[in-house]
Amino acid sequence: MKSRMADPRENMTFVETYLTHGDDRLQGYFFMDSPIPMWVVFSLYLLMVKLGPRVMESQKPMQMQGAMIFYNLVVMLLSFFTAVQMLVAAIQSSYSMACQPVDYSDDPRALRMMNALYWYFVSKVIELADTFFFIVRKKDKQITVLHVYHHAVMLPHTWWFVKFVPGGQTFLVSFLNSFVHIWMYAYYGLSAMGPHMQKYLWWKKYLTKLQLVQFVLIASHALYNVCFGNCGFPRLFSLSSVIQSTIFFSLFMNFYLKTYKKQKGT
Repeated sequence: MKSRMADPRENMTFVETYLTHGDDRLQGYFFMDSPIPMWVVFSLYLLMVKLGPRVMESQKPMQMQGAMIFYNLVVMLLSFFTAVQMLVAAIQSSYSMACQPVDYSDDPRALRMMNALYWYFVSKVIELADTFFFIVRKKDKQITVLHVYHHAVMLPHTWWFVKFVPGGQTFLVSFLNSFVHIWMYAYYGLSAMGPHMQKYLWWKKYLTKLQLVQFVLIASHALYNVCFGNCGFPRLFSLSSVIQSTIFFSLFMNFYLKTYKKQKGT
């Protein structure tokens, strides 16, 4: 199989490396040729958040049980698929957990990782439907700053990583998030089945703890590359992971303390 140089961006400028010239292997992939479709979806999402509850004010809450069960099952399976594909590609390529550069070649292992990360991005587009279900069911209290920020920011952030660094250090960030989402959407799916399932959902508290651990691991791993990494993975992307993980940790910890510490005190 014909392969290319390990890093085709070696002689590019800073702007080309981080902002304009993505991975050529992704040419033809939906959303990847241009950032415009992603920003259109991003804008429509914020518009839905702004106008959706107003539109539903005069409407009765929709009963979406069947659709929600199906939706959560699909996202859970997609998260499982991406997690397994990324893990297999990482093991096959003997990934270093300390510092791993992106393999831009046409090696089947590198292409497996790239494709898994692309579908990981697609899952972030699909997950915007979480907010849609809250809106049409008139569950406006669920549309918090944490919820909207989490869904909205992940779209351009994930697109940027997949477009420019679909492999290397990006693996651990995406794998951990996909792993957590397997359990998160399993929980949502069971919850959508009705009140009779509540007795089986005692582990919600531990799901939030798992999310917090995820952010600590991602931030720590990325911070190592920022401070000590010398494998060639761009430190700017790792720094971005540190910042976003810290913000997410703060928001989720605030949610955890308000939800569970308050319950313990009452």
